[in-house]
Amino acid sequence: MDPRASIPGVDRLLEQAPGDLREGVPRSRLTEALRYAVGLARRTVSDGSWGSDPADPEPYLAVARRWLEADATPSLRPVINATGVVLHTNLGRAPLAAAARSAMERVTAGYSNLEYDLEAGARGSRYDHCAALVAELTGAEDALVVNNCAGALMLALNAVAQGRGVAVSRGELVEIGGGFRVPEVMERSGARLVEVGSTNRTRVQDYREAMDGGEVAALLKVHRSNFRISGFTEEASVAELSELGRDAGIPLVYDLGSGLLVSASELGLPDEPRAAEALAAGADIVAVSGDKLMGAPQAGILLGKREIIRRIEEQGRGEGK
Repeated sequence: MDPRASIPGVDRLLEQAPGDLREGVPRSRLTEALRYAVGLARRTVSDGSWGSDPADPEPYLAVARRWLEADATPSLRPVINATGVVLHTNLGRAPLAAAARSAMERVTAGYSNLEYDLEAGARGSRYDHCAALVAELTGAEDALVVNNCAGALMLALNAVAQGRGVAVSRGELVEIGGGFRVPEVMERSGARLVEVGSTNRTRVQDYREAMDGGEVAALLKVHRSNFRISGFTEEASVAELSELGRDAGIPLVYDLGSGLLVSASELGLPDEPRAAEALAAGADIVAVSGDKLMGAPQAGILLGKREIIRRIEEQGRGEGK
């Protein structure tokens, strides 16, 4: 006789399930767990690896209990970072500071004035809580916080160059975290990619020549934060591109990425450009990540000229022309 014929049905096992197994578990989940147990028995009882009398309900209930316990375990849980990479993308990047965690717990324990202006007694903006602080830290006129840095760059390009060209060095057409590539982000923004220079050498003159046709509406500089090009190299500085853009009446967007707010040398780390320096050098819009060197939750932060930031906000709400 085929031993699988002795395997009880799921309905029968549901009737025999003890109260502690049913408690707090939807019937549909318990049914799924028992179906898994029955399926496991059907695959293993013939070769003897099931290890029990196939008619005995207890092994099925034990398998179902383990299945439910595993199913109830959160997929996101603490780990120990032993990789040697401090800001590890796959491990959540920067841990939040104790003060930040305390502030989040204090506010999220109940209701808050997330989008309510307490002084005006009317609806407010969620950006007001952080924009002024970030602007103060970086010297920017205004700021806007969105989901991630790739999204921030896409919104910026959409606002300043939709349907027109954006000049960027071939050496800066990088792929950043999450598989985002600068040409693809630009395409999604509605802007047109205008490649200038070469992979290892791009001069200010290359940008100037690309602008001669009048189709370039913005200049884009991208910080290569996750790799280096060394040797026979040359690139235009933020100050040089800012002057070029200012003379032509077009903005310079700088995808800085890292979001460092303090001097790296003070921390004993290799030098890394900062948003404050980029803005002081003349960049009109700087895009940085909140969840890298800034040590905040995942975010993309746009810093720069108030007129452009407001335009980006309007475009995001569908109010732009």
